[in-house]
Amino acid sequence: MVVDPGASSINVTVRVRPFTIREAAQLTRTDEGTLFLGDGSLAAAPTPKLNTRGIRPVIKVVDDRCLVFDPPEDNPVQRFSRSVVPNGKKVKDQVFAFDRIFDDNATQNDVYEATTRTLLDSVLDGYNATVFAYGATGCGKTHTITGTSQHPGIIFLTMQELFEKIADRSQEKTTEVTLSYLEIYNETIRDLLVPGGSKQGLMLREDSNQAVSVAGLTSHRPKDVQEVMDMIVRGNEFRTVSPTEANATSSRSHAVLQINVAQKDRNADVNEPHTMATLSIIDLAGSERASATKNRGERLLEGANINKSLLALGSCINALCDPRKKNHVPYRNSKLTRLLKFSLGGNCKTVMIVCVSPSSVHFDETQNTLRYANRAKNIQTKVTRNVFNVNRHVKDFLVKIDEQMALINELKAQQKDAEQVSFAKFRKQQDRRDAIAREGIQRIRVAYDNSAGERQEKLNNMKKLRSFERRIGLLSSWLASFDAICDARGDEDMMPSNLVSIRKTASGILSELEHSRHHMIQKLDKFNWERALDTALHHSIQQLPGDGSADCGEVANLSREVEVLKASFGRESYRDVLDFDKTADASMVQVLLTAQFDMLASLSETLAMKEEDAVSHAKSIIHRLLEVGYTAASHVVKPDGSCIPVEKFSPSKRGTPKRKKAAAVGNIQPIAAPLLSVADAPVLTQPIAAASPMKTSPRRRKPINARKGVSFTPVKKKAASQRSVRWRDDESEDGTLADFDKTPKKYESTPEQNSPDKALPLPPMPAMSSLPAMPTLPIYLETTKEEPEPASEDSSPSLELPETSTLVPAKPNRFQAGFLSKGNARVSSIAAALRACRRRRSR
Repeated sequence: MVVDPGASSINVTVRVRPFTIREAAQLTRTDEGTLFLGDGSLAAAPTPKLNTRGIRPVIKVVDDRCLVFDPPEDNPVQRFSRSVVPNGKKVKDQVFAFDRIFDDNATQNDVYEATTRTLLDSVLDGYNATVFAYGATGCGKTHTITGTSQHPGIIFLTMQELFEKIADRSQEKTTEVTLSYLEIYNETIRDLLVPGGSKQGLMLREDSNQAVSVAGLTSHRPKDVQEVMDMIVRGNEFRTVSPTEANATSSRSHAVLQINVAQKDRNADVNEPHTMATLSIIDLAGSERASATKNRGERLLEGANINKSLLALGSCINALCDPRKKNHVPYRNSKLTRLLKFSLGGNCKTVMIVCVSPSSVHFDETQNTLRYANRAKNIQTKVTRNVFNVNRHVKDFLVKIDEQMALINELKAQQKDAEQVSFAKFRKQQDRRDAIAREGIQRIRVAYDNSAGERQEKLNNMKKLRSFERRIGLLSSWLASFDAICDARGDEDMMPSNLVSIRKTASGILSELEHSRHHMIQKLDKFNWERALDTALHHSIQQLPGDGSADCGEVANLSREVEVLKASFGRESYRDVLDFDKTADASMVQVLLTAQFDMLASLSETLAMKEEDAVSHAKSIIHRLLEVGYTAASHVVKPDGSCIPVEKFSPSKRGTPKRKKAAAVGNIQPIAAPLLSVADAPVLTQPIAAASPMKTSPRRRKPINARKGVSFTPVKKKAASQRSVRWRDDESEDGTLADFDKTPKKYESTPEQNSPDKALPLPPMPAMSSLPAMPTLPIYLETTKEEPEPASEDSSPSLELPETSTLVPAKPNRFQAGFLSKGNARVSSIAAALRACRRRRSR
């Protein structure tokens, strides 16, 4: 006989709720410490109380399948009490075994996993299923079925997983879910999903197949679990709930949630049958005693109807437990039992969740509930267990042995053939993997070659970024030097106006370069030439066999090839940028050094001139030196950063180029300043100084380009016959102009100018303490002890750099620089030099 796969017995589970706060406060406390009795001290022995008042636990959960009802207390006082009064009231000490028992620490998810989750597959296979909570009032039935937002109950967890399973089967099955929610209140069926609540009762109907249905019950089609919970919350608002002495939120009706699941294949014909199943989740009202609830009037009538329907349910359970199966099952005694007819005795998988209280206050209700649950275990719904006794003859065993030997030999032959086939298949797959790996490497290299344009573009952008950074560093150094001199002089107004204009231009160019630098960095971050390599690698890995036999070595080789190509390009790009950066500042340094050498040569020639020639040509030489300095300073700030072409020559001796014989000072022509762009500051081609005050106050003119803290010492003394101007920094002389001879007359080569500012006081010279510190000289500029070479007419005289001097940029006008002030120590040194010259001429 074949066992019906849809048949099953009722699955009975018990859930013990925890003590409430009110019950926990009334629990009888027992001292768990050691109690000493009979030690001779009568005061130490507590007097046993035979009629103790308070609450005690009446359920002891042994494990997940066994519990003890009304267990004996194990504390020493109770044992002593039983020994003193042996004829006292005896405890029940009954042991019950169920399919699953949940103690007071069980969670909602634990209850769902052990009771309802296993029913979902049966529902989707076409079997009806029912889950109902049974127990006394205030034992946690509604909490188990509905739950709260923090601890959702069986309805929410069941519908959530049901919709997930339906979504997984959506490719094969078309599933339609309908839902209805009703209550049985005082033997009246009411629809809870009708807006405003159902005013009149609904009738039960049975079709020809004796299937029970409710006439006029509305049906809804939820799309997800949230819509289901919204319907449940809306239906519970119309459900009858009243406070009683036993429970503040006692349910006064039985709530039935029916979920109908209809399925069909996606390729099913119109006339083919559909799979229909119903999942019923029932929250029964609790059985109660009038003495315990203290109900009166309408509440008393409600309790009577609840007990009537539960009594009918108990009668049906007792009838179904009869092993003869011949008794009449009184389903028609109540509408509840009529609705549960197929859940109890039909083709339905049923789970009964029995909720009990551990408190001794509900002693009788808990005992009756456990007895009903124990009887419900015996209900069989189309479940039969067939045991066949097979008696075989000895001859049948010999035949069976021969068949097994033949099968073993056949399997050995098949195993040998399978090994050969597997090895050949393995070699074929290995060769195929090697070929695919070679194709993948070739594909990666082709992708690398095709990305040459993108790599070159990235390299160019890296060079541009480096040039931006170099220009930013150069301009920042220029501005820092300018600001240092301004801070040393105390005010920016002391600086020449054209240098101030160039500084503003440099600041603007620096801001633009910073913006271009950030833009280039963002462009390099977004630039991704490696996408082609990654795509080729991903495609090559996908081409490898995906049956699990592929070795990880092929994947590692492909990944290593990609990493090598990326690292190679990174190394080459940084080497190119480094080579590009090596000679970037060579032309700029050449221009600045050319201007510096030109200034040094001009100053050396001036020192070599006679006094009259030096004084007569001082203004032209100063103009020339200023223009050379402005040109070099403005060249650094040029927006394009280009360099003017300079003449290249090979160094000789100590690196100083050979010079032709010095020409007359009057033939010296100033270097033309290069044209700057619109953003550059204009370079002045004529001095900005005011007219000389020598017309009204004939005083000694100060030597050209004299600066505080700078001394010029010739390498070799000139002959006595050669009249030359020698300027010496004599810091011991502090005299004024009045202490020396009169100033010689004005030379005719100097043009006369009207000075509108001759009455204004001249600005004082900056103090030496405010000037920046002298930087450390390089090794090749340090003074050596070697004997100087003899001066020749073809080479320019060399200058020894002072050890403690500080080079300060010269002002464009010698009169604005304060050279004629009486407090300047330089005037005394110059006057002393001129006096020495006159004494030599008089000799």
